[in-house]
Amino acid sequence: MKNKILIKSNITSKWLLWSALILMLTGCKDDFPENVVSDKSTQLSSIRITNAGAAGTETVEGVIDEDRKTISFPRIDPETNFDQIRFEAVMSDGAKLDKESYTFPFVDGDSEKTIVVKVTNSPRYKEYFVTLRLRIPVFGADVAKRKTFDFTNNELGNPIYETFVSALTRGSGFDGEHVLIVTRHAAGSHLLKVSDLRNGVANKIPLNLTGVSQGTFAVSVGDIVNGHTYVANLSGNTAASPLKIYHWTDPSAAPDVIANINVGTIPGAGVRHGDNFTINLDDSGNGYIFFGDNAGTKVLRLSVANYTAVGDPLVITSTVNVGSWSSFTRVGNTDNYLFTGHDAPIMVVNSAGALTHTLGRTAIPIRSSAARVIEFNGERYLLTTTAARTGSEGTVMYLYDITRGANIVDALTAFEQSERRPLLEYSFLGPANTSPSTQTGWAVVKDDAGNDETLLIYSGASDAGFVVMEIPKKELED
Repeated sequence: MKNKILIKSNITSKWLLWSALILMLTGCKDDFPENVVSDKSTQLSSIRITNAGAAGTETVEGVIDEDRKTISFPRIDPETNFDQIRFEAVMSDGAKLDKESYTFPFVDGDSEKTIVVKVTNSPRYKEYFVTLRLRIPVFGADVAKRKTFDFTNNELGNPIYETFVSALTRGSGFDGEHVLIVTRHAAGSHLLKVSDLRNGVANKIPLNLTGVSQGTFAVSVGDIVNGHTYVANLSGNTAASPLKIYHWTDPSAAPDVIANINVGTIPGAGVRHGDNFTINLDDSGNGYIFFGDNAGTKVLRLSVANYTAVGDPLVITSTVNVGSWSSFTRVGNTDNYLFTGHDAPIMVVNSAGALTHTLGRTAIPIRSSAARVIEFNGERYLLTTTAARTGSEGTVMYLYDITRGANIVDALTAFEQSERRPLLEYSFLGPANTSPSTQTGWAVVKDDAGNDETLLIYSGASDAGFVVMEIPKKELED
């Protein structure tokens, strides 16, 4: 009797299971839409705008991409009434557009706008993304058309430049015509022509190092400005290890010693100088040189006149510890500077170090350094390079658009409130580095009329190599 009851129970369970399954399948059937059988077609053969232009009398033909379901037009007069765009279309019998007219909600600063337009033939319809672009001047650099001359660890370019090994090259510079390599490598410090690098060739132009001596290292950092080459040593801040700056206009000639300073005699100057070097000069060779000390808390400022007269030391105390590899770059022809390091956010200060603005620590990667403001073809950019301080970080050059804003503080404020996506990022694939000195630079090539034609940007990083990019200006295209 017990066995019979068990068998009956099993049969009942199976029957209930099958019944539940059938109910589930039946219920699920209602969740799927049924195919609508109809001979109504929504084929769009052609489309044009009939009321373009200031007078609303211009006709503009559209281009249909059926695969992508997009419709594009040649650039349109910005005086067009974009609140009431009217289309004329050739479609299947019975088909029509879903509206008599359409609004494209352009706002100040927009150069194009996309909306959805439907072709309907009840019960069927088809949607297209319709984009209108304004016939207005375009500005800035076309990063999509850049040419890259790579000498980093990135396998997409040439092999890493030979001197960027074992932390032997911690300084480099760029002026648009040459790259400066400051190195303790056997190759010696030298210049490279950008015109050679375009062809993947690195022909060394040696610097005559006659008389270059003293310091923890006789050469450490440097830069090149308007054809004037500068190299500084690594100073121990003593009479036996002074801070020395050398200057060349002819690399084959022995350099001039334009600074020989016992930093130990300057009150409050900090410890060890020459891990970093920032020089900001105008076209007459007037400006400042900045050395952040190794402790990251003091900056030594030296004035420069006519490229070679160096003096007037001033000690700036940093409000935060910026780390050993800081930078202090001038913004245009103003008294604003970007002060930062691998351990600090970007700060806007004046030439005496007075703070006016700090970019949030998370606005861009905190390891960003060598920050520079670039002005090119009516737009403004922020150029930085990060340091691979740990194995989870990389050496990456970034270019950000910071055009909005009347001045650098306004620009950084607006940038921080935006998505903060880089226009360009380029990885050096450098290893983690305990002495990650990084440098950046830029130059503008003009056309015969004196207008901005090409933007050149540069970055180098210890043990990661260097890269030069050539970016043309944007051109108006249909």
